[in-house]
Amino acid sequence: MNKLVLWFVKLTGWIPHLFYFKKKIIYVNKKNQGRKIKGNALIVSNHKSVFDVALYMYVFFQRDIYMLVGEVMYQKNKLFSWFLKRIGGVKVDRNSYDFNFLNTSVNLLNKGKVLEIYPESRLPKEDELDMLPFKPSFIYIALESGAPIIPVYTDGSYNKKRGCKVVIGEKIYVRDLYNEALSENENIDLLCKYVENYIKELEKYTHEEK
Repeated sequence: MNKLVLWFVKLTGWIPHLFYFKKKIIYVNKKNQGRKIKGNALIVSNHKSVFDVALYMYVFFQRDIYMLVGEVMYQKNKLFSWFLKRIGGVKVDRNSYDFNFLNTSVNLLNKGKVLEIYPESRLPKEDELDMLPFKPSFIYIALESGAPIIPVYTDGSYNKKRGCKVVIGEKIYVRDLYNEALSENENIDLLCKYVENYIKELEKYTHEEK
């Protein structure tokens, strides 16, 4: 990450983002977790659009956020690949089964950083209206680092008159939910599903807030 590049993007994009996103922030429990993030954390969210990354850059404006980015984004061109690295992209090569991103993620969190993950692993197709099943890598990262998960939901209504809604849930500490009576794989599966279902439930807040 290059902070000069990142903050140049943040500051020059501030006014355009107000018109494009027109975001409405909803909190499940603002005392437990608001927009200010203290210490390390994993932002875990559903994935509606490539613009999700830009949205969260302004939702959690005060923190510099690293993010897991699929290899396909780095293959666009050299300039864009350079740009992703400078704004905090951590490459995930899903085709090579290279898991170095796990160690990189844990190291960042151990240094007090904030990491953003989209466990659906890809954007939905036009006919895929429901959230895709979560991949469990974020659970490994959270367990290894001890960092809290900040669950977030966005309805992805970008560049529309009513604007987009973002729901910030309560922090989840997966270490506290780990069941020693179960195997590691069983725990990983259950914890992954727990967070997935929690984020699914956040959607209801977007309907309650008019």
